[in-house]
Amino acid sequence: MKRMLAAIVAVLITGGVAGCSASNPAADESSGQHRLRVGLVFPPRKQLSPYTDDAAILTLLGAAEPLVSVDRGGRPTPVLAESWSRPDAGRVRLTLRRGVTFHEGTPLTAALAADSMNRAAAAKPVPRALVDIKLTAVAVDERVLEVRTTTPDPTLLHRLATPQLVILAPRAYQRDPASPDPIGAGTGPYRLTSVQGVSAVTLQRYDGYWGGRPRLAGLDVRFLPDGAARAGALRARELDLVNALPVAQLPNIREQRVIEVALPRTVSLYLVGTPGRVFADPGLRAAVRAATDPAAISAAIYEGRADPAEGLFGPASSWAAPGRAAARAAAPPLPAAGTPNGTKITLATYTDRPELPEMASALAAAFGKRGFVVEPVVREYSTLEPGVLAGRYDAVILSRSYVFDTADPVAFIRADFTCAGSYNVARFCDPRFDRRAAAAAALTDLPARLAATLNLEAEILNRVVVVPLTHERARLGASPAVTNIAEDPYERTLITVRTDVK
Repeated sequence: MKRMLAAIVAVLITGGVAGCSASNPAADESSGQHRLRVGLVFPPRKQLSPYTDDAAILTLLGAAEPLVSVDRGGRPTPVLAESWSRPDAGRVRLTLRRGVTFHEGTPLTAALAADSMNRAAAAKPVPRALVDIKLTAVAVDERVLEVRTTTPDPTLLHRLATPQLVILAPRAYQRDPASPDPIGAGTGPYRLTSVQGVSAVTLQRYDGYWGGRPRLAGLDVRFLPDGAARAGALRARELDLVNALPVAQLPNIREQRVIEVALPRTVSLYLVGTPGRVFADPGLRAAVRAATDPAAISAAIYEGRADPAEGLFGPASSWAAPGRAAARAAAPPLPAAGTPNGTKITLATYTDRPELPEMASALAAAFGKRGFVVEPVVREYSTLEPGVLAGRYDAVILSRSYVFDTADPVAFIRADFTCAGSYNVARFCDPRFDRRAAAAAALTDLPARLAATLNLEAEILNRVVVVPLTHERARLGASPAVTNIAEDPYERTLITVRTDVK
């Protein structure tokens, strides 16, 4: 019945989607080439300021670029910087590509790149990739840029790959340096031309792109938080490409392609352990864990199109599984499950990922059987986030990429589970754990660093600060005519210079 209702809602919503014709992808009459119609799940919250999570929209659409990227193996790869060296552990020296220009025609120089980097490092709040370091950039000559940190940083190159460190032209900072305006100021294959609030953005091909002439005339992008609306618009041929297809909609996608990409992204239940709150009690945390069945959630809610979680780090991280059992065995033992006896808890999640409300319903039922009295709170993420960050809810179901900012799992641990962590939803604070996390972050040997990460993960899991539920896959829906979509596990790139409509 739930699936049938979802299908009916999809039809109703699709009928109300305004805009494009239900024909083939739109053609740009002036160029004779196609424009790509794209539907994305998360709307911009800060007018696409790169100092916010909006930065990912810029890189997804090819509107702006960082100095480097990260490949599937976690290794830095060239973007605006064509090569680099590490004079010492606190510096990286990068040589910029020749022939790069910003969308308004200004050539990229090391001085302009350094200015863009230094503005990001001085932003309030600082971009998450820089939250625990002090970074400065200086131009060595016209094409050589040196980025420095005050302390040795083995992950400095990985930090530079974050979308929040895209390089923008000086014009981006003229109106409001604290919230740069990326319109016409990037370096990617597509020039951002307009932002219509939280509903749509428009991009045009940038013929001067350093990577060659883009194959599309432009992009018309709409933000549709409702998964049924995105799937319905794809089926009706009102959109050519959508991201974050809900599992419940996949049986309805017949004429279009569904592309699945394993992600370093985990859906977890964060238990807020602030003193005086319900989950300050380790026995009640253990009771929640005992009532949770990740395999059943994957099978029933994701219909087998997600992997049951055994830890925070999933199948996309091949290094995690071999050492996890030994690390868990060496960690403090799990607390004994307590008896809730009618303890009331709030369980929060958001509608932007349609599987999460279903998951909240299933967990509420399971926790109810265990003896909790559960009050679900389900809203759009933008509405829910202030309460999540303020610790107003007892438990929160979140989908988190554990390599989003730096492709470094230690950075994820420090952001989510240390006293000063930038996204410490669980409000977990243990100075001893913080010292161990800091020691792991200082390691330069990769195997040792990953082993230390698993030890930190083991303690978090055995203390039931968080209960991992499933490891997600990206699900893109595309018209058969669309080619060369980027299948990026980091969800930083979607449209490239080679993306086309045949």
